[in-house]
Amino acid sequence: MALKTERKRLGEILIAGGLITPQQLEEALTAQKSLGLRLGEVLINQGLVTEENILHTMQRQLGLTTIDLSRIVVQEKILNLLPESVIRKYNVVPVDLANGALMVAMNDPTDYYALDDLRLAAGMIVRPVLAKAVDISRAIDRYYGKSEAAKAARDFVRQTGMSQVAAASQGDVATVNSFVRAEEEDEATPIIRFLNTIIENAVSNVTSDIHIEPMEEEMRVRFRIDGVLREIMRVPNNMAAPVVSRIKIMANLNIAEKRLPQDGRIAYMVGNRFIDLRVSIMPTMYGEKVVMRILDKSAVVLDKEALGIEGHDLELFDDLISKAYGIILVTGPTGSGKTTTLYTMLNQLNTEEKNIITLEDPVEYNFQGVNQTQVNTKAGLTFANGLRSILRQDPDIIMVGEMRDNETAEIAIRAALTGHLVLSTIHTNDAASAITRLVDMDIEPFLISASLIGVVSQRLIRKICPNCVKEYQANNNEKRLLGIPEYENLTLKKGMGCNACHGSGYKGRIAIFEFMSLQAGHRQLIDNRATADELREYAVSQSMNTLQKAAATKVLAGISTVDELLRVAFVDE
Repeated sequence: MALKTERKRLGEILIAGGLITPQQLEEALTAQKSLGLRLGEVLINQGLVTEENILHTMQRQLGLTTIDLSRIVVQEKILNLLPESVIRKYNVVPVDLANGALMVAMNDPTDYYALDDLRLAAGMIVRPVLAKAVDISRAIDRYYGKSEAAKAARDFVRQTGMSQVAAASQGDVATVNSFVRAEEEDEATPIIRFLNTIIENAVSNVTSDIHIEPMEEEMRVRFRIDGVLREIMRVPNNMAAPVVSRIKIMANLNIAEKRLPQDGRIAYMVGNRFIDLRVSIMPTMYGEKVVMRILDKSAVVLDKEALGIEGHDLELFDDLISKAYGIILVTGPTGSGKTTTLYTMLNQLNTEEKNIITLEDPVEYNFQGVNQTQVNTKAGLTFANGLRSILRQDPDIIMVGEMRDNETAEIAIRAALTGHLVLSTIHTNDAASAITRLVDMDIEPFLISASLIGVVSQRLIRKICPNCVKEYQANNNEKRLLGIPEYENLTLKKGMGCNACHGSGYKGRIAIFEFMSLQAGHRQLIDNRATADELREYAVSQSMNTLQKAAATKVLAGISTVDELLRVAFVDE
């Protein structure tokens, strides 16, 4: 290997590879002194090279191997060969042992000071392999994200002593309260480090919810990733009371109240991003359970094609929001992306000529040019009260976060009948059930048929991980579920499970939709108090694409799996 005989500098390697000229190197070195960056970063910032150019040239000039960290799983015994502090300091990851040498993924193998420190820390020969800087950072978060939280938990147990542990576990308000308030002035204390690490690790893993659950002997932490809960770690239950107290302080809740549920919000900064945390605390048998919903405004996608709306559904989407007045309902269970769909509609409707006002709980995304109001029940600002006030603000388009009761639904319907376009959500399993749900809320059928113009039902279905995808031949049961004759050959895809997808075989989610645009036939059925089944049958006869069909389309396209179709789309046997 070239590194064994001669220690080449990065600049020399890039000149030898024809990527830069000696003059460009001199200019970059001058800039490096003033900027305090690595040479490679300076050259990339100047637009002279890309990271891929540098890696490819070093691979060729130094005879090194390039590794894709997202496609491998590193064994724990390998990870333990280097201290985490050294790994984070140099942004490297140990990946394997070969011929008595430790293979270490690096972005800059010409950092010989780092190589020397790694060799001393490992106590053996170190061989560099090449990897992208961002992939190394993600791998460090993946492999070592829990370790800082675990260390904080150990420090807490070590520092508190058994007397305070016993008091905390029994809910000694005074002891826990004073302990947590003292922590606020020292961000290195175990509870703060534990909680900060958990939140930041959740954000880096694109988690939607953090669950902190006290049990008889342990406190369990779980993340909901791609709609499925995954256990992250367990720590002694003595930590539960201080952790919950810390969360209450951050969310401005009553730290002394342990008997009643509480809800709050936390504004948290991860890197340069502001994250909104919606906090729900519920008393349980062994303490207070906390669920924190993560709202990352920077991650909101407001593009209809990116959401997964396509084909005929795309035409229906555009047709629905082009109406001058009426109600459009978006329905689905909690966490199915309803709010994102509403925001996408608003994004397309948001023009200078329109007065758009929203009433939300909470405001999850800030729109330029849209008047957004947040519900405040403590102050008396409910959906119903707020909606009455909105109607006096000369609106063209109104978005109501949710139709929760008869009063809100009635006001929204009358707003639609008086020339306003109203967008809202309602909790039902499919599009047809939204109509019968309104009837159950004591809304007269003739008002529903006169005001409702369309219902969109949706779910989020997990996508197959692209790093471990594999083709296979479908069995007869899978063909039946997908509407394919048994005699036909059918090739489907599934994920085998890898490091990038935490062994699940899935990475990311995409929405599936059921668009029911109301026609004259629907209105007659509604006036006659038709059942949800009758409304659904008529909609299907009018070419409505059901959730089952939408899910099947994703499976046949190799985007998702039959297991996801069964889990998400309520397939009837």
